[in-house]
Amino acid sequence: MEEFNRLINNQLKTMEKLLLLQSEIERCQDIEKQLLTLEEESEAVTIQEEIQLKKQELKSIHDMFEKQTEEVIRYFQQGQAAIR
Repeated sequence: MEEFNRLINNQLKTMEKLLLLQSEIERCQDIEKQLLTLEEESEAVTIQEEIQLKKQELKSIHDMFEKQTEEVIRYFQQGQAAIR
């Protein structure tokens, strides 16, 4: 059971990273909209680049979260099989 708790805790930490990064992306997108409204195109390009980097990082973390989910499921299924 200790291993299962460790896996879940790792997954919760990853989810926290996902949520934080998603909020950062949303914040950057709001800034981008403001810059475009103010016709600050050079600044908007910079923030657009930052958004793309954050989206790549988000995808990477999302992939890690999926792998962790699969690991939790495998561990749980192995535990259930041992009980039977």
